Parts: sequence; structure tokens; C-alpha cells
Amino acid sequence: MAPVPTPALCPASSWFCGKYITDRSHDIELAFQEHVSLTVGGVLIGLVISFGLALLARRARWLESIILGGSTILYTIPSLALLAILVPIVGLSQSRLAVLIGLVIYSLVILVRAFVTGLRGVPADAVEAARGMGFGSTRLLFKVELPLALPTIMAGLRVATVSTVAMTTLGVVVDHGGFGNLLDDAFAKSYRFEALTAAVLCVLLALVADLLLLAIQRLLSPWRRKAVAR
Repeated sequence: MAPVPTPALCPASSWFCGKYITDRSHDIELAFQEHVSLTVGGVLIGLVISFGLALLARRARWLESIILGGSTILYTIPSLALLAILVPIVGLSQSRLAVLIGLVIYSLVILVRAFVTGLRGVPADAVEAARGMGFGSTRLLFKVELPLALPTIMAGLRVATVSTVAMTTLGVVVDHGGFGNLLDDAFAKSYRFEALTAAVLCVLLALVADLLLLAIQRLLSPWRRKAVAR
């Protein structure tokens, strides 16, 4: 999504331009929609994959080392280099998919560790008590282990989400960077007001996403609210 060229609505040296926000609200809205869709898609897919990898990692210590080490190695690949690898694979017509795959890859190093650490930190006596009550493996996982591991998992999810919001802007190299497209346009024209607007919106999106996840965590763990109240 390449932004529409921005006319000189205000002096380029201005840090704020209300006319730019009103006249280019459509461009800002499109950038917002793309930024949110890429961020949500990348985090959700990464969450599902990380959950599966964490369950595999629990089966054997050597498998855990391979999974955690592999996700760390992928995270060290520079984003521009990763996009340069992915775009030829998926095709130029699917450059948005390349950005999404890159976001998923970068989220794994945080989310896999959050799942593994959270599940590993579940008290052994709670697991044994559940088994004594006749809980099977699946019921034990979803009724006992995941709820107790929720704070650690949600902490990792919040970090991964904020990181993905920032990482999405790099998709501008293939014209799918959300607010990054506005930043690129601002740098090309030396428009301070456009750069500041895009940067502020990106930060606000990260803050809103973090607060939303915090609210979801509180809803999913009502027993913690009761403990704090007491």
C-alpha cells in the first residue's frame, strides 16, 4: 500500500500540521488498517505455532534446546535480509504475505519461551493433585497448567505484540509497512509533521494493544483479582 503523495500542506520544518491530519485522514486510516491487520495476524499465527512448539519442547530436553535455539537464530536474521529472502519465495505479488511471515518468525523467539517458561513453572503439587482427581493429559493442560502459566504467557504475548507493532513498519521496503509507509513518505519529502504523526500513532497503537492484552489477562484470571482485593 503505497501512500498518496502528500502536498506541502504546512512548512516541512513544522512538527505539527492539523491540515495534514484532516486532509490525509484516508491515507492515515488505510495505514492504520494495514498496520493492525499485519500485527494481529503475525501475533495470532505466532501464538498458535509457539503453543505447538512448546508442547513438543516439553517432551524432551534435547528437543527444547533445538526449538529455542532455532527460534533465536531466526530472530538474529536482519529484517531486511529476511524480506529479501522471503519475497522471491512467495513472489512479488505476495509481498504482504512475506511481511506477515517475517513478523511470525520474529514473534516465535518471545512466544515460545513464554509458553515453555510458563508451563515449566507450574507447581508440581498442583499437577499431582489434578492427576489424583482423574484429570487426563488434555484436561490437565487446559484446566490446570495453562491457567497457572497464564501470567508468564501473557507477559510474553504483550512483549511480542509491542515488538511486532514496531517491526511492522519495516515492511515499507515492499510497500506493506502500515505507518511505516507514512514514515517513508515523510523522510522522502523531509516532512517533520508527517513523520511525527506516524510515529505518535505507532506508539499509541502499541500502548492500546498492551492495555487491551492486560485487560484480557485480568478477565481470564479472576482468581488473581480476588487475591489482590483480599
